[in-house]
Amino acid sequence: MERPAYPSDVTDEQWELVRPMIESWKQERVARSATGDPGSCDLREVVNAIFYQNRTGCQWRYLPHDLPPWSAVFYYFTLWRQDGLDQRIQELLRCQVRERAKRLEDPSLVIIDTRSVRAAAGVPKTTTGLDAGKKVPGRKRGLVVDVLGLIIGVVVLAASHDNAAGTTLLTQAAERCGNRLEKALVDQGFKDETVIHGTLLGITVEIVRRNPDDKAKGFVPQPKRWVVEQVNGTLMLHRRLAREYDHRPDNAVSRVYWASTANMARRLTTPAPAWRDAYEVAA
Repeated sequence: MERPAYPSDVTDEQWELVRPMIESWKQERVARSATGDPGSCDLREVVNAIFYQNRTGCQWRYLPHDLPPWSAVFYYFTLWRQDGLDQRIQELLRCQVRERAKRLEDPSLVIIDTRSVRAAAGVPKTTTGLDAGKKVPGRKRGLVVDVLGLIIGVVVLAASHDNAAGTTLLTQAAERCGNRLEKALVDQGFKDETVIHGTLLGITVEIVRRNPDDKAKGFVPQPKRWVVEQVNGTLMLHRRLAREYDHRPDNAVSRVYWASTANMARRLTTPAPAWRDAYEVAA
């Protein structure tokens, strides 16, 4: 008897977007296995469990009993992170979304930003720090996105490492966008180290400075750079990302890739409003 669906479950259309890569990974894994046992776990249900946890923020042991056992979900979550499958799926969907928007697979302009996120109790102090500017103890989550708000790279570091996040994200963007990438927009929190690193990679790094006349107005969206702020806001719909719960920073990175995958799968299978199509063509 099939279980009732959760709102976070993948639909048949969404599953077809990720199924080929997961099944290909499974075949390769079985070929490398000493026993050749493919396992009996339903990998679609594993994806459903990861999406459920991302969206609700529950702990591993609090996963509902009608989903696969939490130990099995954690096992596949770890394997997929180690093998880079989470990132490859996210990149495949990103290319499909860009193609749907009538754009080339790789962008020529990216936006980079970081956000300090408080760490939950139990997160090792060796992986956290203090953001001296914002007075936030925890980790710094860095994103590099294109003008459509699609994630290209992610890094999670101690909150005290701002320039390290910038250089790492630039390196990721250069590797994943190739020679098409020409320019990166960053805010005033990034220093000369990031600009110099971009020059070495052949990328022009522009620091977008706030107009002094806007200080009395509070928050004022900066042209193009506001897109990364919107992405951060969208990620907050996934409660597991509202704080840093994962003990390992690389697990926290994988969380962002899965959240992005869920967002893009919905975007590719749900008819977009007319205003969104018009915006994406004009952007």
